[in-house]
Amino acid sequence: MRIVLFIQLLLFSTLLMGQVSLERDYVEKNYDKAIYQIPMRDGVKLYTIVYSPKDQSKKYPFLMQRTCYSIRPYGENTYRRSLGPSPYLMQEGYIFVYQDVRGRYMSEGTFDNMRPHITGNDVKNTKAIDESSDTYDTIDWLLKKIKNNNGNVGQWGISYPGFYTAAALPEAHPALKASSPQAPISDFFFDDFHHMGACLQSYLKAFPVFGIQKEGQVRTSWYEEGWEKLRALGLDENDAYKYHKALGPLSKVSEVYEGNFFWQQMVDHPNYDEFWQKRSILPHLKEVEHAVMTVGGWFDAEDLYGPLNIYKNIEKNNPQNKSTLVMGPWSHGDWSKERGSQSVNHIYFGEKISTFYQKEMELPFFEFHLKGKGATKLPEAYLFDTGIKAWKKFDVWPPEVKQPIALRFAPNRKLVIDEAVDEKAIFPYISDPDNPVPYRSEVVPVGFTPRKFMTDDQRHASKRKDVLTFETEVLAEDFTLAGEILAKLDVAISASDADFIVKVIDVYPENEPPTKATPPNVSMGGYQQLVRSEVFRGRFRNSFSEPEPFVPHKLDRVEFPLQDILHTFKEGHKVMIQIHSTWFPYIDRNPQKYVENIYKATEADFIKSQITLFGTSEIIIGGKNNFVPK
Repeated sequence: MRIVLFIQLLLFSTLLMGQVSLERDYVEKNYDKAIYQIPMRDGVKLYTIVYSPKDQSKKYPFLMQRTCYSIRPYGENTYRRSLGPSPYLMQEGYIFVYQDVRGRYMSEGTFDNMRPHITGNDVKNTKAIDESSDTYDTIDWLLKKIKNNNGNVGQWGISYPGFYTAAALPEAHPALKASSPQAPISDFFFDDFHHMGACLQSYLKAFPVFGIQKEGQVRTSWYEEGWEKLRALGLDENDAYKYHKALGPLSKVSEVYEGNFFWQQMVDHPNYDEFWQKRSILPHLKEVEHAVMTVGGWFDAEDLYGPLNIYKNIEKNNPQNKSTLVMGPWSHGDWSKERGSQSVNHIYFGEKISTFYQKEMELPFFEFHLKGKGATKLPEAYLFDTGIKAWKKFDVWPPEVKQPIALRFAPNRKLVIDEAVDEKAIFPYISDPDNPVPYRSEVVPVGFTPRKFMTDDQRHASKRKDVLTFETEVLAEDFTLAGEILAKLDVAISASDADFIVKVIDVYPENEPPTKATPPNVSMGGYQQLVRSEVFRGRFRNSFSEPEPFVPHKLDRVEFPLQDILHTFKEGHKVMIQIHSTWFPYIDRNPQKYVENIYKATEADFIKSQITLFGTSEIIIGGKNNFVPK
């Protein structure tokens, strides 16, 4: 029950307004609610709720969210507890618009995950539809039908609604003046359900949300409907590691999720084929002419790829655009609520960080671009350094550097910074998919999607023989890693396939004191804090669309980006890199025997493999990785 409540709080963007004191019925007292079925160009009607300020003495801009997560409550006399991205915007006064996207809840039509964008869509003269055209048609209708508007529209959304915000950027309506995609999905092969081609098995409970097609229904518990099939297996849900091990390979999941169209799409398209490619919004972020503020969390396990790459593609394709990137010390969507103390798992970052963002970044952004109030004081990038725990402003991101930093691997598991190493050194380990490396330092129950592990203690992993652990000497001064990260691994394996996990870790001094986020059973002395990590499915080393097996024992290059970093390792700390080949059950297990489709692998396909890392490998920080999936 706690899990379901948490999901609802997140998906429906219900704000916890601890930072301001508002009456429970503030919305009802200050806003009028109206319900509309807005026709799209192809005749499909989208269910839309509009909250207009009761004070009609002035005109207001629209601030809109389109979502697949329900715009409840649906009754004419029932009101949301809060409106908009924050209580500050709600108090300033906007015409707030909420819309169920096609095929979801009360809207007509057919739902399509990450509906493909139609390249070159003439938004005025065609009946072909995509998310941009649906947004365009909605805005056009609102401007004509809703009284007392000032002709300007803003859009925002977190997670999937963040994708809908980004998807409306190409061929945008002229009245759309400010967009804020927040933790946006950008490409389902690299966000959320995949990471660099690997399936996130820890998201198993999320598939019912996106794989059941029902329209025109007010209350359908899509979560429970899918979970009932999992519960029927009778597995112990108190230990996620044991649960997923007992569940077996992904082929067993297909038996449970028969009839779930999204799971079937995953199975039918294990590679980055046309199905996934056309669902990426990134290639279409061109001719974006209005202001964009992209927001993300450095410790977002779901959508870290999305905000960084949406921002970069807008910058690359629209150099004159008023685009801003905000990255804070948050997990998924945490900036939308204020808990007072901001922490992720065991790591404390400060007080009222979300309030600072809402008042100093989000509020001025929409007020200026939609009302003409104040001034745009936002830098190009407003980013939180997660090591020294402070905001920093940048004129360009990634920052320009004269020379990228190279982390290299030396004998005796030493990590060196910008130094030459013995390139003939080898570092072997045995990877066993039957005994995979846990992604958490503690036993956790089966959940919806992972969160806390993004700053988790890695001491449990560094003790294992199947994890290569390299660390620097104690740092004599502060050391900052800022920008893009590229892993260049030279490897040889005894089997024909493998995954590669690279983790950047901050090792605390042995005398590190606890903070208010430290539980009684955890010592911060010697804590190995995960700062950045990524998994890469080795079969995709040359192409995500055309995988190929490894030749056993043959030297091969595996090169892939981790997501960006801004972290200062303090004096007295150490930098650590871990490399291994299982990370369970965050990602599914690679059989290590090459099979055409891992979703269809059987127990007999899973084998041990000796994996050898060569001394020519390195991790580059601050360079330009120019990553473009192919």
